[in-house]
Amino acid sequence: MQLNKLKKEEIEQLFEAVLQLKTMEDCYKFFEDLCTVGEIKSLAQRLEVARMLRAGYTYNQIEAETGASTATISRVKRCLHYGTEGYNLVLDRIKANEKE
Repeated sequence: MQLNKLKKEEIEQLFEAVLQLKTMEDCYKFFEDLCTVGEIKSLAQRLEVARMLRAGYTYNQIEAETGASTATISRVKRCLHYGTEGYNLVLDRIKANEKE
């Protein structure tokens, strides 16, 4: 499902809500209300797959460490190479914050 197929106002409201989160506790509270535990774990898994792909891990290593399917790993890899740079943006910022 592509974002342009969704109601723009609803998507923007969601993104605006995420931008209001200031602390890790805020994030836990919001996402626990918004998503199922499985959905949160799935989102976190994709981000970890992206981090590992960027670090040069193999599909086998990623699958073993994260439990992600090869289909998920392939999808994340495709996004890293041909997507909108969202994973790279976030991962670069996380890395920069870790150095501070």
